[in-house]
Amino acid sequence: MPHQRLSVVVTRRLPEPVEARMGELFDLDLPDEDGPMDRDALAAAMARADVLVPTIGDRIDAELLASSGKRLRLIANYGAGVDNIDVGAAHERGIVVSNTPGVSREDTADMAMALILSVTRRIPEGLAAMRTGEWHGWSPTAFLGGRLGGRKLGILGMGRIGQAIARRAHAFGLEVHYNNRRRLHRETETQLGATWWESLDQMLSRVDIVSINVPHTPSTWHLLNERRLRLMKRDAVIVNTSRGEIVDENALTRMLRTGEIAGAGLDVHERSAGVNPRLRELPNVVLLPHMGSATREGRIEMGEKVIVNIRTFADGHRPPDMVLPSTL
Repeated sequence: MPHQRLSVVVTRRLPEPVEARMGELFDLDLPDEDGPMDRDALAAAMARADVLVPTIGDRIDAELLASSGKRLRLIANYGAGVDNIDVGAAHERGIVVSNTPGVSREDTADMAMALILSVTRRIPEGLAAMRTGEWHGWSPTAFLGGRLGGRKLGILGMGRIGQAIARRAHAFGLEVHYNNRRRLHRETETQLGATWWESLDQMLSRVDIVSINVPHTPSTWHLLNERRLRLMKRDAVIVNTSRGEIVDENALTRMLRTGEIAGAGLDVHERSAGVNPRLRELPNVVLLPHMGSATREGRIEMGEKVIVNIRTFADGHRPPDMVLPSTL
């Protein structure tokens, strides 16, 4: 589509610098208020757009794609994950899909470490005691957590984010282990000081902390099911900054309630509409509202990647972050 000013429909409000730049380059269609589009609104947006810029909350399935008409040519996802889009169905209709990989690596790794510290050192419990006035002075046995140094961290998924977590973990004296679809090169393993486990089951039974960093695909849905969760030590901690669907949340909740797992730090949740109310009641759980990539710098960089993908497409070239079904 060279030399054409594209109609770009954005489903959510983006950082002001991103919206301003998009408005300079494209015929920009923004929502009046920030909030998720319902299915009818999303279908209408797809019908009037040359380019749709959705987010993780926009479920674009084969049925919606089939009703989108012939105008839509690019779905420039604002986010690295594309499990919200039926990429195969889009590809069959000749619709290009792009994403924003690599931007949230450092921010998400920071959040994973923050959750590890929060759970193991019982930080939310201390904060709650201070806010409610229940703290009446220092005690040798109050709020006893666990020391990170010397513990074994098991990283499930050793991609960009997993490796960034491994680098941070060494600074805290953690021993790094990992399970991945493919083993890393030996040189990378040496640099990270990481031990590879071919068997996820064996790794889970031996580590003290599990950090989840795999994408949501059909093969990773409930990858940590009840059977696998029961392999973990009773004093182990689980942290998830990836996708909520990776963990059987009901099984995890039961085991946290009974003390079969010591604690959890969850930035993502299996229920897209909200948090399991039983998790809210547990003092050994830290819950966050999907904040892993929530930095001003990161969100602006994501928008810049979206703009580059759209401009490259408008110039008649393949977007640099094009997603193909074969890569998923």
